[in-house]
Amino acid sequence: MQSIGSKENEQNIFSKDFVTIWFANFFIFLGFQMTLPTIPIFVSDLGGSDQLIGIIVGIFTFSALLFRPYAGHSLETKGRGPIYLFGLGLFVLSVGSFGFITSMGILIMMRVIQGIGWGFSTTASGTIATDLIPPKRRGEGMGYFGLSGNLALAFGPALGLTLVGFLSFTQLFLICAVLGLTAFLLATRIKYKEVDESIDKTKPARFDVIEKTAVNPSILLFFVTLTFGGIAAFLPLHAEEQGVAGIQFYFITYALFLMLSRVFAGKLYDKKGDIFVIPPGTLLIFSAMLLLAWLPNMTTMMIAGALYGLGFGFVQPALQAWAVDKALPNRKGMANATFFSFFDLGVGVGAMLFGQLAFIYNYSLIYIVSAGSVLLALSFYIFLVVTGRRKLRTHDQAEKVRDR
Repeated sequence: MQSIGSKENEQNIFSKDFVTIWFANFFIFLGFQMTLPTIPIFVSDLGGSDQLIGIIVGIFTFSALLFRPYAGHSLETKGRGPIYLFGLGLFVLSVGSFGFITSMGILIMMRVIQGIGWGFSTTASGTIATDLIPPKRRGEGMGYFGLSGNLALAFGPALGLTLVGFLSFTQLFLICAVLGLTAFLLATRIKYKEVDESIDKTKPARFDVIEKTAVNPSILLFFVTLTFGGIAAFLPLHAEEQGVAGIQFYFITYALFLMLSRVFAGKLYDKKGDIFVIPPGTLLIFSAMLLLAWLPNMTTMMIAGALYGLGFGFVQPALQAWAVDKALPNRKGMANATFFSFFDLGVGVGAMLFGQLAFIYNYSLIYIVSAGSVLLALSFYIFLVVTGRRKLRTHDQAEKVRDR
């Protein structure tokens, strides 16, 4: 019989390796978030149009999307460590090169390489975190892990926008590369789950590019992250056109409320199920999009950031936990790959679609269309529940899911 202390230790989320992957994820996300609002400005300074901004933002996410299935397979056959380090290495090299680029063609090529690195590293980090979190506390643990990216988001965009006023783009992107290098060094200190030798490494399924059990939550994520493409690529330009200063405060407010929601949303999902987090979260995001379409002043922008942060903090961890809950142990990597592939697809489609809308119409229309996308996500969730494809959990069912 196990002692009480032994059982408590088994359910401990904050192991040494979990804390290490948390900080590695924080630093790589900080480097990434610093480029998020500054890449569009960099492209604009190089003479790029709204359409080109959309392409350069979108091509990054599409390259990540294309390589995530391979990353998912490789995590199970080649191991967590090599894949994670490979992705981090590509990220560091590509971001460090940005400041020396003057050609749009070369910039697009390096954004593709950055996207590949991002696809490998984030698929790996999510899977590594899943390995380290006790199953009974998976929703809560993924919420805590998500805080690493959220904290980076609280400082990254604002820090990037601030530094670009004092430093050259070359210096800014080199700082981002150093942050990625810090993540790389931390990643070498983690003890990773060993490769399951029972997996056939020589004959992967030819069309095995998704984990079927993760498809429904991933589709929901797609319609939600479509909105993120419009924010990442065009919100700084939209705010400038509206005469609203202090865009960095939007990102700070968003991240702070995102972190606030992480504290209790994961626990709520574990105990009550997604019906208590997904519908409220999508309605909060819907409200934020309408406010951004209006955007009369900085106060409205900050309220929108707060609503978006709360909403996304409710929805994203719940969907990720849902995506991996029913996947077999040797398919957790593919489940995370599927999940983040749809994340990338939403951001990429959003950036490119909204680039065209901004070029033909105006920035406000971006956020009206985004609000419609969120309503589609909510409608699809209701459809899954009504048709029985997503069963609402009783307390006993919740206990069984957390035991997986």
